[in-house]
Parts: sequence; structure tokens; C-alpha cells
Amino acid sequence: MARTIQSLERAAAVLRLLAGGERRLGLSDIASALELPKGTAHGLLRTLQQEGFVEQDQATGKYQLGAELLRLGTSYLDVHELRARALVWADDLARSRGESVYLGVLHQQGVLIVHHVFRPDDSRQVLEVGAMQPLHSTALGKVLCSYDPVAHSEAMDTEREAFTQRTLTSSEDFEGVLDLTRARGWGADVEETWEGVASVAAPIHDRRRMPVGAVGVTGAVERLCEGETLRPELVAAVRDCARAVSRDLGATRF
Repeated sequence: MARTIQSLERAAAVLRLLAGGERRLGLSDIASALELPKGTAHGLLRTLQQEGFVEQDQATGKYQLGAELLRLGTSYLDVHELRARALVWADDLARSRGESVYLGVLHQQGVLIVHHVFRPDDSRQVLEVGAMQPLHSTALGKVLCSYDPVAHSEAMDTEREAFTQRTLTSSEDFEGVLDLTRARGWGADVEETWEGVASVAAPIHDRRRMPVGAVGVTGAVERLCEGETLRPELVAAVRDCARAVSRDLGATRF
């Protein structure tokens, strides 16, 4: 096995620590949390600060993530072909349906949100780009698991948590949902992940017909559903959006 570089591992640990919990931490807090000597922690922070990955508040002396990380993250998303191709179509979908739109890809046993279009109203909303959603209960996740063997394996090999009374956790039930998703070409989540929230998603394919992501609409159950069923016009709009993005990626058949 190839040897790892300890200093890089420690630097990554510092960044992860600053990314979670409190926004700003002092040197002692960081050293204690990572079980590092203060001198070592200070050296790591000083190097990260010089590179712009960490910033120090002059008033308190505490550290926080730096602007360079934001620049790198934004650069990654900007060059991500899937997101770039989906921008206009996702905006159109949100505007026409009046609901939030999410674009997700498989990442580390979950769904990584790479694009989020706010619901076009004046309500207070939180940008969820970079957030992770579960594979087994969300519409985006079910679509990925239905079409991507790797996503399917990830979902089957990990414990499927019951978020609500509607969440399906058994392997047999989950496989049945995936069969249904493939048969109709779209995935659903009606209060399986969050109470009072429903979602519908469809797969996005590239020129090789490989599944590269999923696009979906999420909103209140009373707006997205008729009784227990997702509104047919909403399902059709999401599928049309997925097809449009797929065509832009070079896919020719659906």
C-alpha cells in the first residue's frame, strides 16, 4: 500500500474541522480536537492561511475557512459539465412549476446536490448546493440507484435509516421500488425523507447512455400531490427537463 503524507492528512483534518460545527475556532480548540501539539497545529494553520484556505480573525485570533476554498469549489461546479448543461433547463423548470429544483450526483454513499434553484417566491430559503441526501429514500437517490450499478451497490451495502414511518428499509421493498422506478422512468419520495415534503426526479444520461445524475422537484405534499399520487403534469415536466439536459450532453435515445 502506498504511504500517505502525514502533513497533508493533518491539513485536510484541519479544514474538515473548520467546515463543521462552530464557524471559528481558536488554536487551542483545533489542537485539542485533532490531538496535535500546539506548535504543529499552528504550523498547519499558518501554511493554510498563506495559501488562502484559512483566515484568522484579527480581533479574536480565531480561525475560519478562507475565500480560496470557495473559489476552488465554485470553479469545480462551473466546469462540471452536467451542472453547466442543466442550468437553463433547471431554471425553466423551477419557474414553470413554481417549486425548488435540485440536481444531484452520486458521491460517497449519498446524493451530492450540485445545483439548487430556489422556489420562485418570496419565502426564505437556504441554498443546499454541497448538501448530501440519502440514496434510499429520496427521489434523486432512487433514480440514481435504479440506473447506476455503483449507486445501487452503495445503497444495498449500507444501513437504510428510517427517517419517517413511510421510509422503506428492507432490501426486498427497496428493490421493488427500484424496479418500479426503472419501469416508469422516474422516482418518487412522498414523505419518506421529510414529513410534509414530496419529490419527483428523473435520470440524466450522457452520450454513452450512462447515468450521470438526476434532476428533481421538491415541495410541500399538498402542492405536489393529488391525494397520495404525484401530479402527472409535474412528473411530465421533470422528465422533459431530464431529457433536455440529456440531449445537451449528447444522448440520442430515451
